Amino acid sequence: MTVATVGVHIVDILARPVEHIPDGQDTVLVDQIRLTAAGAAAGTAVDLVKLGNSVVTMGAVGDDELGDFLLSVLARRGVDVSRLARRPGEQTAASILPIRPDGGRPSFHVPGANLTVTYADLDPGVLRGARAIHLGGMDVTFGLGDPAFFALLDEVRASGTLVTMDLLSELPDLLAMARAFLPHVDYVLPNETQARLMTGEGDVAAAAAALLAGGPRGVLVTLGADGSLVVTRDGTEQVPAIKTDVSDTTGCGDAYCAGFLTGLLHGQDVPTAARWGTAAAARVATGLGSDAGLTDLESTLRILQ
Repeated sequence: MTVATVGVHIVDILARPVEHIPDGQDTVLVDQIRLTAAGAAAGTAVDLVKLGNSVVTMGAVGDDELGDFLLSVLARRGVDVSRLARRPGEQTAASILPIRPDGGRPSFHVPGANLTVTYADLDPGVLRGARAIHLGGMDVTFGLGDPAFFALLDEVRASGTLVTMDLLSELPDLLAMARAFLPHVDYVLPNETQARLMTGEGDVAAAAAALLAGGPRGVLVTLGADGSLVVTRDGTEQVPAIKTDVSDTTGCGDAYCAGFLTGLLHGQDVPTAARWGTAAAARVATGLGSDAGLTDLESTLRILQ
């Protein structure tokens, strides 16, 4: 199963548990520090590979040490990085995440080379050959809001390619721009805040309905501990979360997207695929970082039984 992920690539630097930022030059000892490949394209790509898919990723990273690390760790996880652009003089996007004891994740972030991605960085031939394309972070890779890219998405969808879209920010102006993609994707997967900000609706069901009216076949709003709301033209269904011991919520949305898309590629209906996404997210929440806890499809689906 060949999937292309397009969009945001980030290096995450995570520490756990962090109860406070120390004053001055004081030191606080923590249990664990990790560096991971993250972002709505890179993190999802790693999770898709773990769930049994063949994945190529596209976007831009800097020509720096963080970029070297990101390409190395993605390749080691089995992601094809041959189409990732390197930007001389640009920093690779990175986040520092001090993870609270309850799994919460405040962050310090530099967007770096993600802001420079354009349609010219993509390989249309590879995208035409993919069974599915996942757009990760179209609200911050706003250079991809290009009529030529929209035309390509329409072309591949007409030939049977699945197109899904996730978002990264919670900035109203950026999310408003991402609405331009709605007629060109099959499924959009925002979190609750993103759905409300994109539509101006205060109620999550109304926000999902407004997004559905924009053109996709379905809207899946992730609701954290409340699971997800699945809205298609066939109706609405609330998919409950799976109870688990939460260590870190970083990457749960990426894992949900990977599980959902994997379910669709295995011929599952939308609500069942959403449960596959829920299971993948639950596995990731048990460890530190965007790929922690997720190992393979079989063990992921086992927690649904």
